[in-house]
Amino acid sequence: MSEVNLSGLKAVWLTLALPVLSGISGAIYFGYDAIKRFEIVEESNGAYSTSISELSTVDGDFNSRIQSLEQAMQDNDVRGLAPKLSEISTQMNAILDQQKELLDLRSKVEKSETITEGLGDKLDLYNNEIEDLWKAFDEAVSKNPLK
Repeated sequence: MSEVNLSGLKAVWLTLALPVLSGISGAIYFGYDAIKRFEIVEESNGAYSTSISELSTVDGDFNSRIQSLEQAMQDNDVRGLAPKLSEISTQMNAILDQQKELLDLRSKVEKSETITEGLGDKLDLYNNEIEDLWKAFDEAVSKNPLK
């Protein structure tokens, strides 16, 4: 059997050493990469801590805005609007009922006006007839032969 001999090393030793060396080099690379990532996280941690302090100021701004909105709602008495709205609703219903009654009364008044207009014409006719009767009576009295 022939053996490959490279610079005095046998091929068997090379085949055994190559995976071991590649595993060691992979472990070294992984360790280096992990250390670099931890360093990056530590460097950026300062930026996050300033962001957290900024968030606390923003939180304070939100709290003050919420308090001002709550105060405005209390000043405007939003909770007291529901009874007022129901009162307005009942008043509107009463107004609508009265409007219906007024419309009915209006139609009755219009009917009465048409009736009275007809009565006025009849009364004028009766007045004319009564005047004619008086004239005839006066004429009859003036021409009375018994006088």
